Amino acid sequence: MLRLPSQPTPTEWGSNWKDIQPALRKVRRSMASLRTSSLKVMRVSQLDSDILDLELVDILKEQLWNALSLFKPTIKENYEPELIGLLNLVLFKLSVYDSSATYGSQLQNLKYRNEWKHGGAFESIAKDAPLTQTQKIVYGVLTVGGQYAWTRANRYITMKGWGELDESDIRYKVYNVLQKGEKYWKAFSLLNFLIFLWNGRYRTLVDRMLAMRLVYSKKSMNRQVSFEFLNRQMVWHAFTEFLLFLVPLINIEKLKMKLMRMLLPKSYLVSSKGYDKLPANQCAVCHDVTTEHSGPIGQVPNFTVHNPYETNCGHHYCYYCIQSKLSVFGDEWPCLRCGEKVYEIKKYIEKVQDDENDDKPSPAIEQ
Repeated sequence: MLRLPSQPTPTEWGSNWKDIQPALRKVRRSMASLRTSSLKVMRVSQLDSDILDLELVDILKEQLWNALSLFKPTIKENYEPELIGLLNLVLFKLSVYDSSATYGSQLQNLKYRNEWKHGGAFESIAKDAPLTQTQKIVYGVLTVGGQYAWTRANRYITMKGWGELDESDIRYKVYNVLQKGEKYWKAFSLLNFLIFLWNGRYRTLVDRMLAMRLVYSKKSMNRQVSFEFLNRQMVWHAFTEFLLFLVPLINIEKLKMKLMRMLLPKSYLVSSKGYDKLPANQCAVCHDVTTEHSGPIGQVPNFTVHNPYETNCGHHYCYYCIQSKLSVFGDEWPCLRCGEKVYEIKKYIEKVQDDENDDKPSPAIEQ
């Protein structure tokens, strides 16, 4: 067959390409019928993004309250829902509305996509469909406007006391409907969270209603997490929790007293305070307590032993004084007069005998 000069020269690869087209169409149809793996997004990343968003709001609220502290305190009390709503509105405009992702999601390499545009065989490899403007607006109305309306309505209803009115009153019925609505919302939110833990698709109930799913913004980027820091934090947290449990079980005062007895000689413990030179009817513990709080020994004259009890070393103390020391230090408390360990006390009874009256005969009684 003759070829005109204007016609291109046929090549071998061109003819081969035309020959394999039927086979390629058959392969494409077979691939479309195959089921590919669904898109997997780490649940912990989605939950961490929510925590980061809450912490960011708390930081901004703290700064806002500090700024309002310079004005009248009634401004914060009266307009707190409006101020928080305005803050959430600004964050929504600068994050979800502009970039389809909250600040916490951006830190976790996540963004929202329109899940209504996805599905089928190429769900995990298809290009992410952006959110529509309707989705963004409805999301802002439900999250920002809904939170503000609920907080303001609860404040107003509580202030007016609608829950204490008669059951036939229309205001009580409105209050009852709102309370039941809150219970149902919490129940459905819990159910949605359990489903999220199972399949990892929609983190909140609003996300499920609007088909806004968090996916990776850059699929090739690895999750940047310092596991060394996490491990260190977990170890220190467990160590501090163990100490908080163990310290109340340890008698610190008793341990300190035992170390003092081991390191310091008995003569130093006694002579350093000079209680071994006190009279026998004086309570050394009363002197010690008064010295710690008032001044040197001898300022307060009345240190007489009341309700005396005798220790195993033979010295006398007030019952309250010696019992309080033993309850704190146990058997490690040393006697302030001799330095011996006090492990036993008993009530001291002083016997008084009148020898002169015993020798004299009893007087006669006149009749």
